[in-house]
Amino acid sequence: MRPVGSKYLLEEPLGRGATGTVWRARQRETAGAEAAVPGQPGETVAIKVLKEELANDADVVMRFLRERSVLLRLTHPNIVRTRDLVVEGDLLALVMDLVDGPDLHRYLRENGPFTPVAAALMTAQIADALAASHADGVVHRDLKPANVLLKQDGGADGGAMHPMLTDFGIARLADSPGLTRTHEFVGTPAYVAPESAEGRPQTSAVDIYGAGILLYELVTGQPPFSGGSALEVLHQHLSAEPRRPSTVPDPLWTVIERCLSKNPDHRPSAENLARGLRAVAEGVGVHASSAQIAAAEGVGALLMPDPAPATVPGTAGAADPTQVLPSNAGSYDPNAATSVMQNTGGPGAGPGPGPGDADPTAVMPPVPSNQPGANPDDPHPWQNQMRAARDRNEQTQVQYLDPNQDPLRRRPQRQVARPQQQPQRPQQYAPQQQRPQQYAPAPQPQQPRQYAAPPQQAPPQQPPAGRAPREPRQRSANPMKIPGLGCLKGCLFTIVILFVASWLVWELSPLQEWIGTTKGYWDQLTDWYDSVSGWIGKLGAN
Repeated sequence: MRPVGSKYLLEEPLGRGATGTVWRARQRETAGAEAAVPGQPGETVAIKVLKEELANDADVVMRFLRERSVLLRLTHPNIVRTRDLVVEGDLLALVMDLVDGPDLHRYLRENGPFTPVAAALMTAQIADALAASHADGVVHRDLKPANVLLKQDGGADGGAMHPMLTDFGIARLADSPGLTRTHEFVGTPAYVAPESAEGRPQTSAVDIYGAGILLYELVTGQPPFSGGSALEVLHQHLSAEPRRPSTVPDPLWTVIERCLSKNPDHRPSAENLARGLRAVAEGVGVHASSAQIAAAEGVGALLMPDPAPATVPGTAGAADPTQVLPSNAGSYDPNAATSVMQNTGGPGAGPGPGPGDADPTAVMPPVPSNQPGANPDDPHPWQNQMRAARDRNEQTQVQYLDPNQDPLRRRPQRQVARPQQQPQRPQQYAPQQQRPQQYAPAPQPQQPRQYAAPPQQAPPQQPPAGRAPREPRQRSANPMKIPGLGCLKGCLFTIVILFVASWLVWELSPLQEWIGTTKGYWDQLTDWYDSVSGWIGKLGAN
């Protein structure tokens, strides 16, 4: 057993969640006046011990203490009552009534989905609890079946299940700047409202969205949106529409659609949601009258949005009011209004600013005029300091560069080693006197287009490695100087040219008449080929 404070003793854990562990505990002595329920020694209670990272966050501790009165006064038949809050060293704990019964998530997994009438009546009681909390300005922000405990009303044979909503204020405590980052949100991905996923201002409409998902899960056994990752589920909350099961009656589906509206202004208030669900439960039952059926079919008229929804503190337009402690107050009053500082201008005290008062619209504080040598036309001392601060941010110095020193206009041999000089290109606009060896020495003005530096102008030790001049490379060894052709291609091309030229000479010139033959070009070639072959054969035989 582990003591919690001086009045409670932990016995055994009952469950563990994202924000802490719930323990079965026993009260050791009667609580003091600070507790909402004093209790009796030996009484069994439930204590939720928050996680250590929450207890170590100063912002969470301040929220815990500031919202003590709000959580302790939140009472309703469908809300698990918070009896006491314990702050002891690095331990934060909420003492609550013990509810002997499973949570709604576990009940669904063991018994399957509810009937439409039972689901409507169950969600109507949860909506009653939300209406009471919203009237007190408390938004749950993490409504899901795991946060609904089922209390049995009746004897051993079983009775009606009484839903009890728990974990009020836990989401608010966990929403601390030290624990929540800009890309995170408070809640469970399968039950989070679109505005919460996008980081927009939140109101009590986020609880109505959670109630719509809970109602969908009660009649189908699973939430409407699911996926392989939290990001995929959040994307469906933002863009997808829920799929209607065939077993859901039209009036009940109207309620679900209105609760799951992407626009929070179109969702009904918690009070109107409870009224509409009870009308649907009466109209879809087996023994419903014609009037009840007609009322269920017109349930849309009952689902009016909340004209003044409760805002979630910490979002735009919902910040906690500034609490001011008057200078003559003996104790801290959390309900005190923000006090206004009186004008202390001395001679100019009055409704408006006096001669010695600060100008409320002035950017700089006034310079005292009684200082010796003060000139009202001189710049303010703070302006000089700010100008000096700006001058310390040195800008890039741009300087004129001689064209002969421009690396992009140097001799062509720089192009051979250009990839090795790329890391130095950002330095090309630096002053010349700072980097005299950055590039190869420039040619003399009288030789701007010289391809090779003379020995006396380019000492061998100054050019960087890899920049030594080399002999021009011959593009081709073909003696015919035919671009793009090798030796074999050049020979073939020459044979073709000679063949065509000989044919033209044979056909177009009087050569055929001079030789005294009437044979054609091909016949004459064949005749010559046979004669040459015969001579070669005779020479070989001899």
